Amino acid sequence: MGRPDFEDLEVYQLAEKLANEIWHIVKEWDYFAKDTIGKQMVRAADSVCANIAEGRGRYNFQDNRRFIRIARGSLYETINWLRLAYVRGLLTSEQVGRLKPIVDKLSPKLNAYLKSRRSRE
Repeated sequence: MGRPDFEDLEVYQLAEKLANEIWHIVKEWDYFAKDTIGKQMVRAADSVCANIAEGRGRYNFQDNRRFIRIARGSLYETINWLRLAYVRGLLTSEQVGRLKPIVDKLSPKLNAYLKSRRSRE
């Protein structure tokens, strides 16, 4: 079995970058913050790239699209947790400045990826 091709997708690379950035931020938080909002945020961010990968491994476009939609929902959940973390003083402006460009690029890339899967039917 060769190397999975999902790793070549820019949308996957962005999702993985977001997940890793969030991981590095959350691991520095205190126990309470990690145990409440931190775990939720990491799981949601990890779910974005995991669902892109899983969908790519499906051999029909309908399944692939379903997983892309799940990834998009997980991205929106991640954005929710990021907003709450910022409001609650867990994220600095500098951290938001690193995360926001990734999120701003990832959302339209996910939508474009979903649209590209429709046109292949």
